[in-house]
Amino acid sequence: MAYNDVRLAWFDHFLKGLRTALAACASVRIFVMGTGDDRRNYAGRLRHGGIWRDEEAFPLPDAAPTPFYLHADGSLSRDRPAAAGEPSRHTFDPRDPVPTIGGGLSAAHPIMEPGAYDQRGRADFFGSRDALPLNARSDVLSFRTAPLEADLEVTGPVAVTLYASSSAPDTDFTAKLIEVIPPNADYLEGLAINLTDSILRARYRNGWTEPEWLEPGQVCAFAFALYPTSNLSKTGHCIRVDVSNSNFPRFDVNPNTGGPLGRERQFRLAHQAIFHEAAYPSHIVLPLIRR
Repeated sequence: MAYNDVRLAWFDHFLKGLRTALAACASVRIFVMGTGDDRRNYAGRLRHGGIWRDEEAFPLPDAAPTPFYLHADGSLSRDRPAAAGEPSRHTFDPRDPVPTIGGGLSAAHPIMEPGAYDQRGRADFFGSRDALPLNARSDVLSFRTAPLEADLEVTGPVAVTLYASSSAPDTDFTAKLIEVIPPNADYLEGLAINLTDSILRARYRNGWTEPEWLEPGQVCAFAFALYPTSNLSKTGHCIRVDVSNSNFPRFDVNPNTGGPLGRERQFRLAHQAIFHEAAYPSHIVLPLIRR
């Protein structure tokens, strides 16, 4: 059914009590991305592909929430960190936020373009100053799996827990789930395609009503949900998680001062540390579908 037909059938079914084609549909219909061949189409865009699939519930009953852990060497794996070690450190400067390159945006054109994009700077994207990969920035930390030995479907809610500390009384933490496509004849450097992302403001890490300031150097848990997704990563691809502190202009930039939001005129640098050890196992939970 075309999109408008689905909407009209939904209103007729639930508002008018009419029997429509919706009565014969499954409870849930999802679009699983990633079945394409990773080459360019005639319009010059990536053939990432995808299929529609009917399901009876969402999240899917057979989804297996599986933690993938961040490691000090930049790897991402199902192996839990086994020992203590030095955290990954970086500095966040609110004057130079990470630019928004695509994402799950509903209506933002022309300031922001919604959808999946190679995660590198583009001249036509607000805030981009060069064409370098975003994870070439010193304030973006990347953690990547080894090339997948089998196809991997991720369908459902995604959650991140970061164990981190900051020198600032307040700051933001962002996480972005990315599929890394290896080089081919059309994309000689490969691609890093955004799948889903989100952000957490530190002062609201334990609730949205009462702000709680950070103590310098204190390790805290920052747990937040990324938007649900559905994607099939094929054999040879990699899964990557990028961690940072900004995604602008999609999200407003935290000045790191703890001052009143939207009115603060000052800013400060925030020296951040992301921990990945046995006591502080930063990780992302992916809903894996095994069929």
